[in-house]
Order: sequence, then structure tokens, then C-alpha cells
Amino acid sequence: MGEKVHQHVFTRADRARYREKVRRCLDVFALMLGESQFEFERPLTGLEIELNLVDEQGLPSMRNADVLAAIADPSFVTELGQFNIEINIPPRELAKGGLTAYEEQIRASLNAAEDKARTVGAHTAMIGILPTLRPEHLTGEALSANPRYALINEQVFAARGEDLRISIDGPDPLTVTADTIAPEAACTSAQLHLQVSPAQFGAYWNAAQAIAGVQLAIAANSPFLFGHELWHETRIPLFKQATDTRPEEIKTQGVRPRVWFGERWITSVFDLFEENVRYFPALLPISTEDDPADQLAGGEVPELTELRLHNGTIYRWNRPVYDVSDGMPHVRVENRVLPAGPTVIDIMANAAFWFGLVRTLAEGGLPVWSRMPFKQADENFYTGARQGIGAHLFWPDLGYLTAYELVLRRLLPLAHQGLESWGVEARERDRLLGIIEQRCLLRRNGATWQIDTVHRLERGGMERSEALREMLLRYMTHMHENIPVHEWPRED
Repeated sequence: MGEKVHQHVFTRADRARYREKVRRCLDVFALMLGESQFEFERPLTGLEIELNLVDEQGLPSMRNADVLAAIADPSFVTELGQFNIEINIPPRELAKGGLTAYEEQIRASLNAAEDKARTVGAHTAMIGILPTLRPEHLTGEALSANPRYALINEQVFAARGEDLRISIDGPDPLTVTADTIAPEAACTSAQLHLQVSPAQFGAYWNAAQAIAGVQLAIAANSPFLFGHELWHETRIPLFKQATDTRPEEIKTQGVRPRVWFGERWITSVFDLFEENVRYFPALLPISTEDDPADQLAGGEVPELTELRLHNGTIYRWNRPVYDVSDGMPHVRVENRVLPAGPTVIDIMANAAFWFGLVRTLAEGGLPVWSRMPFKQADENFYTGARQGIGAHLFWPDLGYLTAYELVLRRLLPLAHQGLESWGVEARERDRLLGIIEQRCLLRRNGATWQIDTVHRLERGGMERSEALREMLLRYMTHMHENIPVHEWPRED
């Protein structure tokens, strides 16, 4: 999302040239999958965390340029909104203490960033949606200075031809309109990356799709937007609607949204890239002079720049990634399901659960996706987002049961097994998956803590806006203590 671009005006010739170039890249990618050596012998994982910036009162702070200058660390980069930044953690293996090393590095980096942010009057907050946001905070003036964001904004509204309508149900339904994509900036996430072989990609992607609903349910951390209590993971409908290029008539025709869960199980990573090219027009039709076919024929590894750029403007919740590192191509699954926060240790527990579970489901026994209709996975995804840890989800052989029951009865042992296969030591597995277990036993995650705290403060006499601000300040105190959210106190 943050890659820099410089072209500002797209012509019809630009679009025609880009379409031809993307299709050429796709053809070359197909050849590479059959002939090239991909890097996967030492599979790496990766992690990105998006952060909000707030002032002393817990209100959004539009200071990301100042904060990044103060941090002066290339691991931290801009995000869509001026109240957002992102940290990219260097990839590593899971074996030999990899999860613990992630946690230590992230905590050290975030603590240093918080200290530097304070020097310019800002603070960092890891939370799925900043509860003190108001519609007036999400206008065109809130977009970061990176030209890519302005270009995406222009292209989304050129395709739509009308303002965005955001409508989300829940205990306190919300309907608003927006004339920019700035509401997307309200959504902050923790994104996981897993490098796999091309031959195994289909199984890993299918496994990730199958568990996306339960992932959301147990990790939900985004129950409020603009003062309204909505879904337990409101990021999901908000992100989908805030980037929608389709006017109502196009939606009625069944045209697919760019924020997309998908509609079928796959057999190859090529299936997803081919769907992206076939279904979605270019959003940023920027072409290079490189010829990927000539590069491949000459023994080079093609960057497939246009295909990668196009792929980056289609926001699958589990996205395929092609990349080149140290002269070797690789593919990976980018899991974009999880919200940011509540703490580093909670994020690492969520990551351990996902890395372990997809390993077991992808590589062991009868595939779960052979026994689960894809529409059921899709239903689980949205049910988990709407209802959170108590959501009733479908699982083969078990039927419908709550998310916490599903994790405790079936999925936690599979996650332990998968982490063991990755070479994660028992001590690390027990510590991190123990957090997931306790979260499910107590039925408490970030969303339930936020909702419970706000309701208690309101019963004590606070107005909703003040209760949200007070809840956020307490949330940030616990966040910095790095205590798992299920242990946070119930506060009045």
C-alpha cells in the first residue's frame, strides 16, 4: 500500500499498455511455475503491524511525518492516514526461538518508537479501529502525502462516479457517506506472511481461508466506529466498503469487490493471479520498460512489476504474493485478517495459532476444504467478524458450535502439532497457545474488553464519547504493560 509512485495522469494508451503488460507477466509467471527454481527450502515468515497515533487526550494525531522523522528507523513507514504508521519486521524462521525473537524485537522497536513519538507530542496505539475517531477526522486532508494514496483515491472515485456510502449494522447501526477513501485509514491490522513452495501454495491458501472466521472471532478488537457499537471486528465491513470501486448498479450485476474473500477453493497460486487479471481492471496502470519474457529467456529472474502492482490493489483477506529476494523468486501467503493489538504478546499468540494451524491443515490428512463448502468458509468469515468469540461457526464433523468451543475442542491441538512441525520448542508453544486457550476459556478478547469497559463507564454516568476516550487511555496503559488481554481488569 505504501509503495511510492510518481505518475499522476493516466491516458487510454496507458491503460491499454498496462493491460497487455499484466497479461504478459501472467504468461511468464505460468512458465516460471513450471520451470523455475523457487526459494522455499528454508521457509521464512514475516509480520507487519499498523499503528494509530494519538495525542495526550487519546484523540487522533495527524503527525505521522513528524513521528517518522523522530523515529528515524526504516522499519517504520507511512500508511494511508496521517494518524497511521506501520512497522515491518524482518523475516525469520519460526524454529530455534523465532517466535520469542519476534516478540522481543517488536517490543523493543515499539518502545523506542513510543519514546520518539512523545518528543513530538504523539503516542502509538495498537488497536483495530481507533475508538475516538470521528467523521471529521477522515477527510481528504487526513491522507498521507505519499502520491500513491492520492492516485488510489482519484481512481476509486473515477470508477465509482459517486460518493462512498458506508452502512454497517450492529447494536447501534451506522450509515455515513464519504467523498474520499480516508475511512479506510481507520482500519489497522497485523499482517502475517508465510513463504511456501508453489506446489504447496494451494493447500496453504485453502487452509488459511478455512480458518479465517475463527481467526477473526477469537482475535476481534474493533467494536466501535464513530461512537457506534457495531461488529466485534468492524474493520471487515468498513475496509470492504471504504475501498469499493463499484456503484450500486454494478454491485447488483454481481461484479466482484476489490476487497474480496474469494468464491472457491484453489489448486494453484496461479489461480489467484489469473482471477485478479481476469476480474479486476487496473487501478494504477503504471508500466515499466522491462520485458519479463526476455528477462526469463536471458536467465534473469523477472520482477513481474505490473502483475505485482495489480495484485497489490486487490485486497484479498488471504493474498498471494510473488517476490524476488537475493535473486531468487518466492511465493507466500499474506494473511490480512487480524486486527492490530491489543498487545504484542496477543499478536504473537494470534500468529502462533495461525502458523501452527495452517501447517497441520495444509499438510496432514484429509483436507478440511474437501469437507467444507467454500460458501461455508465465507459465512464463517463474516459471522466471526460480526459476533466475535461467541460466534457460531461451522466445522466439518462437528456442525455448528461457538468459536471458543471449536478452538478448545479441535483446533488448539492442531495448532500445537503444526508449531512442533515448524520446530517451535514446547515452551514457546505452551506459552503462546496457552494465551489462546485462556482467551477462549474466559471468552474475553480485545473486543469484549472494549465493549464491557465502555458499558461500565456509561453506567457510571459518562457520555459515549467520553467513555470511549477513557477506555482508550486505559487500553493504552495495559497495552504498554504487554499483559494478555484476557488478564486485563474489569474497570468501572
